[in-house]
Formats: sequence, structure tokens, C-alpha cells
Amino acid sequence: MDSEQNKLLYEPAIHFHNVSFEVRDTKILDAITGSFPTNQITVLVGPSGAGKTTLLKMCNGLLSPTTGEITVQGQAIHEMSPIDLRRKAGMVLQNSPMITGSVYDNLALPLRLQGKKLSKEKALDILDQVGLEGEYLERDSQYLSGGQQQKVSIARTLLNQSKILLMDEITSALDPSSLNEVEDLIRTLHEKHAITVIWITHNLEQARRMGQYAWIMVDGKLVDAGEISVLDDSDIPSVNRFLKGDFS
Repeated sequence: MDSEQNKLLYEPAIHFHNVSFEVRDTKILDAITGSFPTNQITVLVGPSGAGKTTLLKMCNGLLSPTTGEITVQGQAIHEMSPIDLRRKAGMVLQNSPMITGSVYDNLALPLRLQGKKLSKEKALDILDQVGLEGEYLERDSQYLSGGQQQKVSIARTLLNQSKILLMDEITSALDPSSLNEVEDLIRTLHEKHAITVIWITHNLEQARRMGQYAWIMVDGKLVDAGEISVLDDSDIPSVNRFLKGDFS
């Protein structure tokens, strides 16, 4: 199923129309057109240097396209303020930065930057949503495990009540137990709160395990997209090489 057919079946959470991105005459993204369907987990895969992280950063305005248009829930990104955009589309990175201080300090940071205060009640509720007990609220963030830091990072993003979660290799540095915990958390948040997830992963088994849809990128181009079965086999030579592990 191609991206045009996907648009007929699912309302696009984020849509790219002929989006390109260049840095000093080097084309990083080349005429990307496609949609990430609402309320689905879409995995974004492809070899290193395919442009995946660049594309993900465009989804919440960290980068702007050289040409083309991006819409989030039907509204053009260039018409939205950065705060409004990042409330709609929150990002969790591979190495989630923690500020010096307690877990509460880290959770409160996004609201503090908006001139607001995070109540203890809300902080405890958001911790519960990501599977952390209330006692973690006063713990020093520097002494959390990798999996715990990722959960705090996800909780911090959820405080903006984002309906779209953008994730870049968030489990690549985790041990198997923490990886399973974070996968279970994402699955639960998706099912309970109808959160749209766009997830970059180099782990094809994880992609098949977690994804409902997939985008496959090679050399800055979207070369295939559709239901997760597109990761099983492909008639497109560049995609088939990637799926068979011919290049990383």
C-alpha cells in the first residue's frame, strides 16, 4: 500500500509534500511526499545517512525544509508557533538530556520555560503513566538508569499533552530488560491515549515487533511506505538490499 492510499484510509497526523532539505548544496532530503497516519505506530527505517533524523526534526520545527510543505494535523508548520507545534509533536531523543537536580526538576522544566508551575499531583500522575513510582520524584536524575531516564524523558514530553510522539533511537543504548520496559510503555501509551508514534529504529526486529506502518528511506528519499509487511520483502532493489542487511 503506498502513501497515497494510506491517506485515504487514515487521517494524516503529519504530511510531507515535496519536501527537500539542502546544506551547502548537499541534498539531505530529496522531494519527500508521504503521510504518517494518525493513531498508528509508524517506524522509520533505512541505512545510516538516509536522512531519517533530519526528517524527524522537521516534524516539530527543529529544522525547516529548503522547499516543500509540512502539515501537522492539517495545519502548515510555518503558520504555527514553536510552542504550539511542540505541544502537538513532542520529541524523545536517544540520549535524553537530564538537567542537574531531581526528577521533579526535570519534569517541571518545560512548564517553567512557559512561565508555569508543575503541581506535585500532576507530576505524580505523569510518573504513574510511565510506570515510575512516586518516590522517584525527589531522586537525583543523575543516578537514574538508562531506562528510567528514558521514562522521565517520555513523561516530560507527555506533560505538553502531545498527541504525536517523535522518537529517535530511544532504546539503542538500553539493556534488554530496559528495552522491553520502554517498548511496553510506548505500546500502552499508544493504546490508552491514542498517541501517534513516529519511531526511528535501526533494529528491524523491533520495527516489525512495534510498528503498524513503516517508512523506508534510502539516500534522502522515501523509497517505500505502507503497512508493516513492507519490511518483509520488497521488489525495490535498494530496499531489498537494506532488508537483507547488505548495508547498515
